[in-house]
Amino acid sequence: MLRPWKTQLWLENSPGKTLHLKLLNTLTADIKEGRLTPGSMLPGSRSLAEQLSVNRKTVQQVYEELEAQGWLITRPRSGTFVSEVLPELGLSQSDKHLVNMTDSTKSASKLVEVLYQDAVNLHHNVALTNDGTPDSRLIPYELLARTYRRICIDLSRHSKLGYSDPKGCFELRKSIAKMLSGDRFMNCSVEQICIVRGSQMGIYLASRILDSKKGSIVMEELCYLPAKAAFESNGFNVLKCRLDDKGLDIQHLREILAEHSVTAIYVTPHHQYPTTACLSMDRRLTLLELSKTYKFAILEDDYDHEFHYEKNPIPPLASLPNSENVVHIGSMSKVLAPGLRVGYIAADTQFIERAAQEIILIDRQGNAVSELVLADLMESGEVRRHIRKTRKEYEMRRNFAAAEFIRLFGDNISFKLPTGGMAIWVDISKLTKGRTLADLPGKDSTLSSFYTDTQIDPSHLRFGFGALNKAEITLSIEQLSQALLINIPAFATKP
Repeated sequence: MLRPWKTQLWLENSPGKTLHLKLLNTLTADIKEGRLTPGSMLPGSRSLAEQLSVNRKTVQQVYEELEAQGWLITRPRSGTFVSEVLPELGLSQSDKHLVNMTDSTKSASKLVEVLYQDAVNLHHNVALTNDGTPDSRLIPYELLARTYRRICIDLSRHSKLGYSDPKGCFELRKSIAKMLSGDRFMNCSVEQICIVRGSQMGIYLASRILDSKKGSIVMEELCYLPAKAAFESNGFNVLKCRLDDKGLDIQHLREILAEHSVTAIYVTPHHQYPTTACLSMDRRLTLLELSKTYKFAILEDDYDHEFHYEKNPIPPLASLPNSENVVHIGSMSKVLAPGLRVGYIAADTQFIERAAQEIILIDRQGNAVSELVLADLMESGEVRRHIRKTRKEYEMRRNFAAAEFIRLFGDNISFKLPTGGMAIWVDISKLTKGRTLADLPGKDSTLSSFYTDTQIDPSHLRFGFGALNKAEITLSIEQLSQALLINIPAFATKP
């Protein structure tokens, strides 16, 4: 079928922070205003993606969403059309009021909207930023499959798939308590452990349990934005504390405490997210002393403790003196598979009881099968063996990525080799000075401006090497060099 005219769309002035939202809002507005008339044919997803320079999956996703809402209709082997009967036009004024939920629902913040859209895009296989994710190719699938089968058979034979403790299955809590005691010097009982669906759920539960009326939450100036969104969604005012190459700036924290009431501070001390800085021991001890003096909680997000490449990593805050106010949050997602969705909270029993009460309202209990599988693998030593194996692989990738940055960029960039984790924090300020840089090629690097919602000029990038093999690391860094070394004299780089 020939089209008399090519339908043009313009996204520049459309509301929305993501391309998905911009396209969704543009199409909806054009239909409501009559520019796209009922029955008119829309461009194919590939054609529209090329026109707008967006991923085809984004267009397909928007089309599917608008079809589900009744704005569009897809006819097999014909294409996508504007519906003959539009959702709003088919209702009377009184009926429109009945179905309009705007007055009775709370709007999400802009940050939550962006985070949600990122999750939806990931579900539709749209390439997202790799800022230190594990390599799914290293997951021991056969071992997991065998263990799942054996656990499922055992549960079926003994009828053990009913409701259980909302704090999580006893076996996994016991295994995690052993791990924290033996590997991280933490002295905690099974009753001080609560199982959650990953560290983000642990952070959200903490934001629910802590009282926003008693003070603000302090976060590092560059931080994990989903945590910030969780705190804000539960009424907290978020204050930012400065960072340097040793992590959280304790002197600036003192100034904040002198001027504000603070309920808690959220920190990533082991490998600061995103800068990878490790909080020094003297600052850790001072932070713990301040928590007792000013009576605030410390939310310690220990998101990748397992992947530390030095022989003697600094122990967690929760293992040190004066750690009574520490809530330790961890995850097994980077160890085995993010899809397992198993994390944990370690804190005093009163905090754990409150966490379990909140879980009753939203989850009742987690995935008993996955929890028992993980407990079995931990007790058999398979988890420890897998960590030891993958730690060597990630350390090799870290060293290789560092060498490639030096080879391709020379003195134009600088970085401090991270003691652990799956990303490198690279200073590119020499290359961005006087330039407008909004994005980077590929998906393995993110600019420092990504980790804050304030307006700053990008000075660093976070390069995720964990999910890449050697060839992929080289290709990704070569793409970066081609984009960043524009107008840089050849003699400025080392051969």
